[in-house]
Amino acid sequence: MDSTQALAGKRIAVLAADGFEQDELEKPVAALKAADAELAVIALRAGRIRGMHVHQSGELQRVNKTVADARAEDYDALLVPGGYISPDLLRQSAPARDFVRRLHALGRPIALMSQAPLLLVSCGLAGGRRLAAWPGVRDDIVNAGATWLNQDVVRDGGFLTSRGPQDTAAMVQALIPFFSGAPTGTDATDGNARTAPAESDPPQEAPSETPGQPLRWLSAPSVGTMLSLALLGVGVVAANRGLRKKRPDEADAASASSSESSA
Repeated sequence: MDSTQALAGKRIAVLAADGFEQDELEKPVAALKAADAELAVIALRAGRIRGMHVHQSGELQRVNKTVADARAEDYDALLVPGGYISPDLLRQSAPARDFVRRLHALGRPIALMSQAPLLLVSCGLAGGRRLAAWPGVRDDIVNAGATWLNQDVVRDGGFLTSRGPQDTAAMVQALIPFFSGAPTGTDATDGNARTAPAESDPPQEAPSETPGQPLRWLSAPSVGTMLSLALLGVGVVAANRGLRKKRPDEADAASASSSESSA
């Protein structure tokens, strides 16, 4: 089959909430659509949800269906982008947890990025698994009985996980064969099998930084802030003009008064 039709007829759910990592939704979705898959963004609420570029506000994403109205049976696979906020909101949602558990019970492949494997922890699905995840949630993963691997992408049966935004390209490359059901040379387990526990990689010695992250801390000003600054600038310019006009008038008055006194 042509690679552009590798996922023809596949219906893939993208589960996200406000605060999802923008690149981890947009880039995989673009690749999956290019492979002829049908995508549906499922969220906790209807309307639009806000993405993030690490710590900086991102763009809005239209929601196709709420998780309360979504049926796991309608989808052939699941993608869960990461982010500092979205996975935390999803793991607190009973409908979101039930949706993931049902997809897993049906044997559907599930891909989770960055912090998203925390959802598996809250669903009780992490135990005995080998998972990649954002290094900051390593201890949560290990304490749930999983093996944390400091690798860009890890496949364990029906789960495909990645470590962070810096690994998005590697994840995108692995997604299409994973969702199409292609076997790998390193993992022969099926979607419901459990792999033998292994030793987790050690914690990092310093916090992870994605490319350009330090600059992301400088948040972009809001529209209201920009308008306020513009109005302030106009006021300062007007005040300066008034002062400049006032000073010559005062000088002329002083000169006239001096002339009258001399007369």
